[in-house]
Amino acid sequence: MTRSTRVLLGLASVAVAFAAADTYVVVLALPEMMTSVGVPIDELQRAAPIISGFLLGYVAMLPLIGRIADLRGRVPVLVMSLMVFAAGSLITALAYDMSSMVIGRFLQGVGGGGLVPATLALVADLFPVERRGVPLGIVSAVQELGSVAGPLFGAVVLVFADWRAIFAINLAVGLVLAAGIRALADQESTARGPTTREPTAGKRRRVPDPVGLLLLAVLLAASAVVLVRPASLMRDVTWGQVFIPLVGEGRWLTPVGLVAVAAGLLLLLRCVTTEHPLVDVRAWFRSMVEADLTGALLLAVALGGVILAFATADPEIQVFADHGHWFLIGSAAASLALVVHLRRSSRPLVPRGALRRTPAWGALVVSFFVGSALIAALIDIPLFARTTIYPDSQLMAALVLVRFLVALPVGAVIGGYLLRRVGAGTVTAAGMGLAALGFWLMSRWDITALEHWSSTVALVVAGFGFGLALAPVNASVLASTDHQVHGLASALVVVARMVGMLVGISALTTIGLRRYYAEQSDLPSVREVCDGASRCEAFTVLLKQAGIAQEQAVFQGAAICAVLGALLALVLFRGAQTRGLNTSELVRQAG
Repeated sequence: MTRSTRVLLGLASVAVAFAAADTYVVVLALPEMMTSVGVPIDELQRAAPIISGFLLGYVAMLPLIGRIADLRGRVPVLVMSLMVFAAGSLITALAYDMSSMVIGRFLQGVGGGGLVPATLALVADLFPVERRGVPLGIVSAVQELGSVAGPLFGAVVLVFADWRAIFAINLAVGLVLAAGIRALADQESTARGPTTREPTAGKRRRVPDPVGLLLLAVLLAASAVVLVRPASLMRDVTWGQVFIPLVGEGRWLTPVGLVAVAAGLLLLLRCVTTEHPLVDVRAWFRSMVEADLTGALLLAVALGGVILAFATADPEIQVFADHGHWFLIGSAAASLALVVHLRRSSRPLVPRGALRRTPAWGALVVSFFVGSALIAALIDIPLFARTTIYPDSQLMAALVLVRFLVALPVGAVIGGYLLRRVGAGTVTAAGMGLAALGFWLMSRWDITALEHWSSTVALVVAGFGFGLALAPVNASVLASTDHQVHGLASALVVVARMVGMLVGISALTTIGLRRYYAEQSDLPSVREVCDGASRCEAFTVLLKQAGIAQEQAVFQGAAICAVLGALLALVLFRGAQTRGLNTSELVRQAG
């Protein structure tokens, strides 16, 4: 592997880390983001679309993007994903209402999600089976490091600037990474000559379409004016006229808004009709059709229903969102239509037999249980901290999770290294076993547990265990599927883990709430405890103990999920050739 190829993989890994950081970067910025679009701080649930919008884009479009990565190549998908991520960052930075902010976050999710399957498939392209473990572990590690760094990055930026600076930095980083990956890919293509692996390889670089660039510049400039609405221009007697809607209401019905809309439509028309467009819309659309756009949209609706049903609920008090049952009904209908479509389509989204080997579909099952256990740590560890020692500080409660998250990337790298000598099933089972042990220790926490060093042991053990399991799951699905579907297979593993998270938090929340209500029903009345007063410290402690019992039940359920994941990995990954074939196995297969 050449130096430029290693740098290319490094840049792709950095892009994955940056996209992962963006998942959590809004944790501290959310109050400022809410007030900037007119949502009061005390109406936090109205800000749920800012989170769920990103999650919806991240998950729902993953299978389609993964399949396109198989058809068009890894590098074009990496570059386009970064461009979409950058566009979403720009829209979010300039957002003036909830709709524009959610659209920006959705595009960020689409772009950020597309980086994961393309990068994992790139690892499979560059490394033979027996050497994939470490690079897969490194990719998983930097992704988790991004999750750790996200809130910290946001906190640092907020010290010096407002929340919009976070997304301005995202925009700059996305564009720089896209340019760097494109340049390195072209350099590598030139060095090795024409090849069929990447459609752009061996082709002479063309000058960008000047008309397209002009229309893009007009679109960006006019859109920026529409979104920002500079006060100096609005107060001007002449220029202020361009901000007055010609008909109805809305910023896009103003003269400057209509200029932006017209520039956008003309740019799309130019990209569709010219021979050498700025963005080859026709080729990308052909790739989407070839990847089975209909099937991808049905799957997106099915996944979107699950995401909206669970992700917009308050995990402290709800299992489903207020209209969650309707989302699930829509998801079920889309799933049924998808099954019918996949059986009838001549070129389905998931090619027939793509996951025929047991370790391939088994990786999806194991990934589901990894996600269902992992979500308990991400949600309920901070909730436990809020219940016990940090009732008034969401930030300090969230920082308790850092001890868990820091251990995760360490486990990911070590798990990848162990694949050189140990089977994927054994490594995954060991990791999930450690995660189960960590959760069992957490299930014994009391009201003062986080004040003692023993809590750190439980957090580190669980985080390290989850890290161990990441690379073997990815290695198993890549070793058990054909090269032509590596992008799709990697995407489905991520989707399975995310769905596991959503279903897991629902099931575990149900268990926890039942325990809480059972504990609460056994409490004496507040007047009995407080000698007739409406509130006192003693009764507050009793309520905290009921909340602790709720979290203990959740941790116990997560431990069971982790054990199930470990057992399934031992059974389903037995045939995964993640270490390559040794001499005796080659002789046996040849015979």
